[in-house]
Amino acid sequence: MAEPRVTQLTGVHAVSALGRGAEAQIAGVLAGVPAFGAVRRFDTAARRVTVAATLPEVGTLADELAAAIEAACRAAGLAGAQRDQCGLLLAVHGGPAPGAGPTPGALAGQLAAACGLSGHTRVYTSACVSASTAVADAAALIARGDVDRVVVAAGYLVEPDQFALFDAGRALAVDGAVRPFSAHRRGLLLGDGVAAVVLESGDGRRGVEPLATVVGWGRAGDAFHPCQPDPTGTGLARAVDAALRRAALPPQAVGYVNANATGTPQSDAAEAAALRRALGAHAARVPVSSTKSVHGHALEASGLLELVVTALALRHGELPVNAGWLAPDEACPLDVITDHPRPATTTHALTLNSAFGGANTALLVGAP
Repeated sequence: MAEPRVTQLTGVHAVSALGRGAEAQIAGVLAGVPAFGAVRRFDTAARRVTVAATLPEVGTLADELAAAIEAACRAAGLAGAQRDQCGLLLAVHGGPAPGAGPTPGALAGQLAAACGLSGHTRVYTSACVSASTAVADAAALIARGDVDRVVVAAGYLVEPDQFALFDAGRALAVDGAVRPFSAHRRGLLLGDGVAAVVLESGDGRRGVEPLATVVGWGRAGDAFHPCQPDPTGTGLARAVDAALRRAALPPQAVGYVNANATGTPQSDAAEAAALRRALGAHAARVPVSSTKSVHGHALEASGLLELVVTALALRHGELPVNAGWLAPDEACPLDVITDHPRPATTTHALTLNSAFGGANTALLVGAP
């Protein structure tokens, strides 16, 4: 049986309240200055919380996605027939309000046509694991030899409906800060996120220098509660186990974790339990941070934005700060990166995501 093909990350682009472009993202998370501010995009007078991480000027989601896909393809050096043979996996919200725009399936087709990609598209609407699930599928397709390359794109722009739902559910942080794994954390805050990446086989035929490799991926469900995570972290731990097993690496190979940690009491504690379950004693030593503390929670786009940040952190040799930190929480006995970025002494990092309904994903990223 032939060895699975290596999946390389050859082109990236991302947009968030930290700025436009991949370099703006890594500079922002390394600076560790949260991008949260008053929401000006819509009226928040009736809301408990009135802040999010939003860009001051932003186009429609369709326009932002098209620009991101085009930029990622250019960064990967894709043109002409190379694009025409490349499918699109798109992660977005499950459906717009009537009259607000095309359905997700129609949007994927429009984006593929506008950017010169093939008509082979898939749409992922599985909430906060949408983008990471798309990446896992793309890596699987490439590893099996089904395709040579895939574009994965994802987008969420803070809008009134989801903002109101999270606010009414008392999930948003009333103190205006996201404090992952910290004592006195109060909740999450939403943020804009649009990203696109080119994933392709590492067979070297194009001679493109990769930014990173996706060496492992895993997915697992909790089936515990519609909204609350399993406090034992069993589902997320299984996803991490699967990613390590697929990469044929031990837990000690993980040198950084970009955690899902949203800053909510139950979810952060459950994730800490998952890391202890999956990594054993190594969980207390591996550096951990959640970049949501800086750019906010981009819902369906979170997994892709955080993949880009994690890959660039390895490339830059610095690990991002966990902003908003106040004090240790005994429920989260982890080596959280506070105050300043740390030098990266690793070649492998995990980026984790979880969603309502108990869905969990783990992507294991390697330096090229």
